[in-house]
Amino acid sequence: MNDPAPHRRIVKAACPHDCPDTCALEIAVEDGKAVSVRGGDMPFTAGTLCTKVARYLDRTYAPSRILYPMKRIGAKGEGRFARISWDEALDTIATRFKVIAAEDPQQILPVSYAGTMGMVSYASMDRRFFHRLGASLLERTLCASAGKVGSKITLGGSVGSDPEQAEHSKLIIIWGSNPVISNLHFWSRCQQAKRRGAKLVIIDPRRNETAEKCDQHIAPYPGTDAALALAMMHVIIGEGLTDADYVQQHTLGYAELAARVREWTPQRAAVICGITTAEIIKLAREYARSRPAMIRVNYGLQRHAGGGMAVRTITCLPALTGSWREAAGGVLLATSDFYGFNHRALERPDLLRGQPRTINLAALGDALTAAQPPVKAAYVYNNNPVAVCPDSRKVIAGFLREDLFTVVHEIFQTDTADYADILLPATTQLEHTDIHKSYGHLYVQASQPAIAPVGEAKPNAEVFRLLAARMGFDDPCLRDSDEDICRQALDSTAPALKGISWESLKERGWQRLNVPAAPFAQGGFPTPSGQCEFYSETAKAMGLDPLPNYTPPRESANSNTELARRYPLAFISPPHRHFLNSSFANLDFALKDAGVPTLEIHPDDAAARGITENAAVRVFNDRGEYTVRARITDRVRRGVVSAPSVWWKKLSPDKRNANELTSQAVADMGGAATYYDCLVEVAPS
Repeated sequence: MNDPAPHRRIVKAACPHDCPDTCALEIAVEDGKAVSVRGGDMPFTAGTLCTKVARYLDRTYAPSRILYPMKRIGAKGEGRFARISWDEALDTIATRFKVIAAEDPQQILPVSYAGTMGMVSYASMDRRFFHRLGASLLERTLCASAGKVGSKITLGGSVGSDPEQAEHSKLIIIWGSNPVISNLHFWSRCQQAKRRGAKLVIIDPRRNETAEKCDQHIAPYPGTDAALALAMMHVIIGEGLTDADYVQQHTLGYAELAARVREWTPQRAAVICGITTAEIIKLAREYARSRPAMIRVNYGLQRHAGGGMAVRTITCLPALTGSWREAAGGVLLATSDFYGFNHRALERPDLLRGQPRTINLAALGDALTAAQPPVKAAYVYNNNPVAVCPDSRKVIAGFLREDLFTVVHEIFQTDTADYADILLPATTQLEHTDIHKSYGHLYVQASQPAIAPVGEAKPNAEVFRLLAARMGFDDPCLRDSDEDICRQALDSTAPALKGISWESLKERGWQRLNVPAAPFAQGGFPTPSGQCEFYSETAKAMGLDPLPNYTPPRESANSNTELARRYPLAFISPPHRHFLNSSFANLDFALKDAGVPTLEIHPDDAAARGITENAAVRVFNDRGEYTVRARITDRVRRGVVSAPSVWWKKLSPDKRNANELTSQAVADMGGAATYYDCLVEVAPS
């Protein structure tokens, strides 16, 4: 007899990773096993996936997955574990947490970030549990916090243009971004616009994969973007290229802005940025005269001392020119605040016990080694801090403490997992329920489990429910199901969510927010004044300059000449095309394509140091060093070196990575990490 045909079904889901595209997924399942992952029919992502997520089954069914709870049997960092039951793991954690909390619950620290971005897995039951416990609060600052504050000062929040409209633009400025690698579906709109005659300009210190396909590449020094934007405004205002009616009706503080930018001549900015005066003048004129014109800002340009001010300054540009009038105009950093999810219902800050301290994730090394009272327990989830946090030698020193009890809930045995006392198996996106918003489009998505959890894996929310019960917490919200949480996210009076329910989302997979294509054509910004605020009382109340300005990097040839004499090269570590932060960086297909860790260095800088192509080189500063292979190329400008990241340390030839070099110093706003504010020297190894 012939075997019966397998039962096949399609499950709608969403990509959970830290990417603006938040792609719709369709998972084909046969007899309980996922057999394919393809793009769903959500309009923004339109059925296509990046090469990483297209191979998501390699991740879900990887033989290296953690399949059951384990306890450490070797020294911290050795990564040796023995299998235990879930009961033993949970009892061990609860017992240790009770003892520490009885002394001071602030000595317990959640260490999470954006390894998965769904509301259930990222920001609901976990926050409730740690609030109820009275643990230290965590500022999650590694990626976007400076830019978010900068955008809020000018525009009132993380709001902006509809990226789907970019295909109708006549000029697109891609500023501090590499969408070919990290915003694929926005890039497809850029290509459509180019085919219709639009000009694409990219601003980035490195001629990245996107720059290769643009009409013009402008390469300022890292951290100087605000100076360029101020000089553009100098030209636009000085040459009468503003939209006077839009400025009068929908902005606040124009006279003060005009006075401020008079001092920001193109000549002055050109020296700071290391570009020509002509480039600045031409860009300003083209931007002001092109309708519609869209600026796509991304997070790369805010990872330095003046990162918040840089975003705050750039986001003033479209109001000056009236570019918000057209759907294909304006500026976009993130769409997150359009959603109006009920985050109070999700996170339940009312459960907070006392007034616990706040610890900044960007300074985790200091927190684990020097905080008072000391951190005595760390619970790590959605995060690989040993690989991704700045100044990682300090981070490792903290996790090596014998008196630190560390729990890691993970899919794989990451660099951080090697330091765990208790290691718990986590689910992938195919194995749990979640609800997703995006920071790069305007669709809400339901993500439903396609398969049963692999091995004994459990999702984040389930583990926190179990721990809450063992801790004796009887608050009803700590027993909410995942679907309860999804409904609570949508329990909002926000007009954008009208007509969107959990039931309708599950049936359709996605729904578009009720946001107009040109949201600020008639003003109506979510600022205190309802206007685009060139002058901001919000900034003033924060102790910041109420007007756009330029804050130089801490580490640069212009701002720190003494340091630059020892370490003359600006070091940036943009995302590797085959990884997503440190996700996928352990999978065979990604490692095969990635090869080995490399450093891009300009031919002139290489020759001055006797460095040859593919030679092993030592990259170093006062914080640390690591060894990589040199790639001699004019893709980076003179004085800048670039190391595509983030490699797992244990999978790198010298067991180190770029975060040996980066600093725990934070940006001007949002307590943000300053990965790209970093000077180094390079020498043959």
